[in-house]
Formats: sequence, C-alpha cells, structure tokens
Amino acid sequence: MIFKRGGFSGFLKPILYTLDLLVINLLAFYLPFALMHPVVFHIYISLLWILLSLKNEFYEVNRYSKVTHISILVFRQFIFFFLILYAFVGFFKEFMISRLLLAQYFFAVFLLVSSLKFLTYYLLRKYRERLKRNVRNVVVIGNNKKTEQLIKMFNERGEYGYDFKKQFCTKQPLFNLNQCFDYISSNNIDEIYCSISELKNSEIIEIIDYADNNLKEVKFIPDNKYIFAKKLKFEYYDYIPILSLREIPLDDPINSFLKRSFDIIFSSLVILLLLSWLTPLMALLIRLESKGPIFFRQKRNGLDNKEFDCYKFRSMAVNEDSDDKQATKNDMRITKIGKFIRKTSIDELPQFYNVFVGRMSVVGPRPHMVKQTYLYSQKIDKYMVRHFVKPGITGLAQVRGYRGEVETDADIVNRIKFDIFYIENWSIFLDLKIIVQTIVNAFKGEEKAY
Repeated sequence: MIFKRGGFSGFLKPILYTLDLLVINLLAFYLPFALMHPVVFHIYISLLWILLSLKNEFYEVNRYSKVTHISILVFRQFIFFFLILYAFVGFFKEFMISRLLLAQYFFAVFLLVSSLKFLTYYLLRKYRERLKRNVRNVVVIGNNKKTEQLIKMFNERGEYGYDFKKQFCTKQPLFNLNQCFDYISSNNIDEIYCSISELKNSEIIEIIDYADNNLKEVKFIPDNKYIFAKKLKFEYYDYIPILSLREIPLDDPINSFLKRSFDIIFSSLVILLLLSWLTPLMALLIRLESKGPIFFRQKRNGLDNKEFDCYKFRSMAVNEDSDDKQATKNDMRITKIGKFIRKTSIDELPQFYNVFVGRMSVVGPRPHMVKQTYLYSQKIDKYMVRHFVKPGITGLAQVRGYRGEVETDADIVNRIKFDIFYIENWSIFLDLKIIVQTIVNAFKGEEKAY
C-alpha cells in the first residue's frame, strides 16, 4: 500500500540505506587505514550500521516528522556508531590503526550521512509543497477544536503532503455516514480522520468496516472514550495526537524490500531448477490425455483489488465453467493427470512466474476468482482487507486446513481470519514456517486437495 499511496516514497528508505552504506564503505576504502583484515572491517561496519539503524529506527522519518526528531535520530545513531567503530580495534586486535585517522573517518561519515539525511528531508518537503506531488487525499469526520486544528495543519503545512478534501459535521441534522462513504469512494480519498468524541460506538464500527472493505486507512483523533482492543499506533501531527487503527508490517519499505527480494530469489530457483525441465514433461502428459492449452489462465484479484492473470498447469478438460464453478470432490472435469498434479500441488507451480514478475508473492492470502471476490466482498465482513498485500501461492489459511473448495460460510470466514492475522503479524520467519508446512503437507497429502 505504501507504494500505491506514496508514489516513489516506498523506495526512499532502501535507497537511503544504500547511499549511507556506500558513504561508509567508500570512505573506509579510500582512507589509508593500516588494516590487516580490510574485508572484515567493511562487513563489520556495514552489518552493524544496519542493525543499529533498525534498533534506533534511524530511517523512520515520516512526512510529519520534525527537524528535532531527525536530530535526535542522528545523535543517537552516531553515538553508538562511534563506540562500535573503536570497539573494532580491540575486538579484532587491529592495533596498527591510527586512532586519529579513525576519528577523522568518524567525523567525515557523520558530516556526509547527516547532511544527506537533512537534505533529503528538506527536498521532499519542498517537492510536496511546491509541486503538490506525493500527497494523500484526506477527509475529516467531526467538528470541534481538535478537528479544526488538524484541518488548519493540513491546509497550512503543504510540506506534509496532505490534500484536505472535505469535513463532515456529525452534529448536522442530515448527517449520514453513507453520504460520507459515497464521497470518499468517488473522490479517491486515501485516509479518513475521525473525532472519537463525536461518534457513537456503532458509527465507529461502521467506519472501520467501510475502511477495511474499501482499502482505506482510518485514523482517530482521540479523547477519553474507549476505542478498540487492537494494536494502535500513536503519532503526532505537529502537536495533534493521532491514532492509527491498523499498522501493516509490509507497509514498511524495508520489510517490503526484504519480502520482494526473497520472492525473486525463491521463484528464480524454482523456475531454473524445477520448472525448466518439469514444464516440457507436464506439457507432454497434459496433451497426451486431452486437447487444449498446457497452462490454465484465469483472472484473479490481487494487491489493491487489481485483476491479474494467474497461471496453473491445466488439470481439467477444457470447459466453459472454469471461471464460474470451483473444483469439487470427484469433479468430472478433472483429468487423470490433473487429479495427480492437484493432489501434489504441482498444478500451482507456474504461479512462480507470477511471483517473479511481482504480481504475487510466495506467501500471502490466496487470490480468488473475480466472481468469488465480488460475491464474498458483499457477503463477508472485512473480506477486502486481504487485498492490502500481494496474494500468495500458499498462505497461513491454507496450512491451517482452509484450502480448496469453500463448502460453507464458516470456511471462508475462518480463511479471512487467518489472512488478516497474517497481514497484521507478518514476519520473514512466519513466511518460512508457512513454506515448510506447505512442503510437508504436499508430501503427506491433504484431504481437500482435489
């Protein structure tokens, strides 16, 4: 989602990481250090810089962050970097290094990296303020002192990159949440800001449900009223406190970059080592049994509910119901070779091409047919939340027994619960765990793999 709403800003953090690491390593390379193990030094400073940055949240600079916040980040980062730098001498017994030269290196890194950080901060603010780019469209629900302060901030602080569109007054006799929702849907609104003090609990729930089902971000201007037992993110816009209801780990560019890198590496290995020889073999077996294409292509809904072509090895005889009717037990359309490849999940392997080009991920919520997505989005609450991230070849719901045919409403409801849990609690270790469990299940065989 951050790449959609923020434009290029989703790439900014990885780029800044790369630039800072180049500065750190290039200075170390060109300064005349008398190092016995220069490669070890470069690995040492690079790895610990990354770990320090993660620990200190050095690259966590939001559009509403202040100069004082950045100054604190820089100070904290370089205090620890200084200690780590001099610890290298004793830890690796590099006693020939000039302490003076090491100090010069430290101050050179400090000046270049901090200058780059403040320059980026300044240029981004000017870019938003003057060119009106990299902005987010917002509306405010409520009319009180806090909301007026927030709207004033949106209008006067153009460098923050918020485009205030409309305020909805809850105290007006004709106030109706459905009118708000219609406006938000038709005007490409990204974020909804709500005053808790002016809303009933039922209205808050209704707003949350709308935001979840329509891929909008909802944030609250708090008061002493009870909100919800969820993980809330507390932020300050200028001096105004704001609560975000849902924080998605994959909105963080570093997490997104890590997951995408894993997807590229993993899918490349599968394509080169497995699909390179398996595809011709499957083509021969599929065509020997039935006429038709080798690959089955079907429109499905992915990230931000956008449609894409999902590929599989064809496991059924060519039929007109493939886009409308889900496979069932003892389905007469399934061929003999199709029964085997569906049982072993071999039919899913071509989706690694989708992963490689970026339409899917190895792990994520399973994509559904366009017809199913429309049906479930109308029927199942919070169904659309699963489209906040890329769909996956496998997912948490699948390894927990909710794969294949949806026989009852409970099946899809439980699947959505696992999908939302995955989205809100993503980690690379969770992905690895799901992949291992998927491989184990493929060898063991699954009851609903038909």
